[in-house]
Amino acid sequence: MKIIDRYILQRVLSTFFFVMLMLTAVIVVITITEKMDAFARNNLSTAEVLGYYIDFIPWVCGQLAPITVFIATVFVTSRMAAHTEIIAILSSGTSFNRMLLPYFISATLIAGTSFYFNGWVIPKSNRSRLAFELKYLENKTSFDRRNLHMQIAANVNLYIQSYNNNTEIGYMFSLERFENGKLMEKLTADNIQWDTAKNKWKLKRWALRKIDAMFEQTGVAGSYISSGEVMDTSLVIKPDDFENETREYDGMTIHELDETIAKKRFRGLSGIEFLETEKHIRYAMPFTTFILVFIGVIVSSRKSRGGTGFQIALGFLMAFIFILFFTLARTFSEAGSVSPVVAAWLPNVAFTAISAMLYKYIPR
Repeated sequence: MKIIDRYILQRVLSTFFFVMLMLTAVIVVITITEKMDAFARNNLSTAEVLGYYIDFIPWVCGQLAPITVFIATVFVTSRMAAHTEIIAILSSGTSFNRMLLPYFISATLIAGTSFYFNGWVIPKSNRSRLAFELKYLENKTSFDRRNLHMQIAANVNLYIQSYNNNTEIGYMFSLERFENGKLMEKLTADNIQWDTAKNKWKLKRWALRKIDAMFEQTGVAGSYISSGEVMDTSLVIKPDDFENETREYDGMTIHELDETIAKKRFRGLSGIEFLETEKHIRYAMPFTTFILVFIGVIVSSRKSRGGTGFQIALGFLMAFIFILFFTLARTFSEAGSVSPVVAAWLPNVAFTAISAMLYKYIPR
């Protein structure tokens, strides 16, 4: 690695961390101002608030990383161009493509670190952050879910007409077991409630109907029914399966996202689009970093008579357009209008095309 490579790498990384620090500080101050009433209303101690922000800050940094490295690249390169350092580098025989090497090294370090933290480290801290927000900052202490259908095992289907997460009680419960497409058992109950002491579900006013094996052999009706007032039952589902799913993916590692997607798809549950979109976005983000760094160098490497202000303003404009494009794609994906794969990778594809045009037509 040449001296100029170390020089550019050091400047990009130091500027990246400085911009990240400034942006994070601004966001934290804004959120404290917005949430101050909620903190006071819930009589939260300083330690509790600090604990929340210890989890909040890494999440913010993970979200800001691609845009921050873009802004840092534009700032560093435009300053070098203003001081004729870019001209000196190119005049020494170094090609523009070779000059990109330290930028891509910095992008690799930042993208790799961000991918690891966003994929496995930050989701674990997000769990306590989400729990804090749900408990103190959002009005979602109770909600009802209706007409729940799910497959809890092979050929076993569950239905609950309504379920309340506050009381952990479901109403009009039924569980059906099939063999070769034929109904063999059906368990029904007026309500089902979670017993925290036994970690089991308690059925009230239940009835179990089984099809006799003789009926399968002879065709002669041979079903029988048993019933009772209360029965404990062990189901593979738990109250967690009915919890509020608002941004639940923020608290999942990539492996947990895969497992949850598989479980929801097996049970025929909704909300898979949110999880799949999040998974593909986490894989797409490292490539976003490289694309934005490439664009940043191209738009800011030419010396301007007006100084660096125009390049920096152009950098912020490009960042804003990317965020808008990314947000729209994600919204359409979560609504089911666009494939999660398309939503996650479309901004990268579009900005790759933009970077190719900029590389071809912008003088350097």
